[in-house]
Amino acid sequence: MTQTAAPGTGNGAEPCVFCEIVEGRSPATVVAEWPDAIAIVPLGPRGPLHRLVIPRVHVRDALEDPDVNEATVRRATELARAQGGDCQLIANVGPAGEQTVFHLHWHVVGRAADDGLNLWHPAPAGPENREAT
Repeated sequence: MTQTAAPGTGNGAEPCVFCEIVEGRSPATVVAEWPDAIAIVPLGPRGPLHRLVIPRVHVRDALEDPDVNEATVRRATELARAQGGDCQLIANVGPAGEQTVFHLHWHVVGRAADDGLNLWHPAPAGPENREAT
């Protein structure tokens, strides 16, 4: 089930920055291209090999269309291999899952031993994490 949306509109009502990039109407540093996806350097990368792999069709997130997600993560895997292999592959889903751009994208974050990157937020200070006083 491939989603179709007017180019650059995402859901047809609000502009989608990734649709705009895919259509060439917004600037981005494109590092790889395939018939079904592109890879770009994100704004504020978390490391020297942080890339985003974005499908050319608008799909809200990794859960909306399994076929598009499968093709996109395949491209993310190809990119990760080309970058050397050690990495994190991350797809955020929904606001609680820290998704901020609602167009499916996979983060490929190249990693090296002791690179100092801390991509995970610390656990919230709930009662189970507090010291007894």
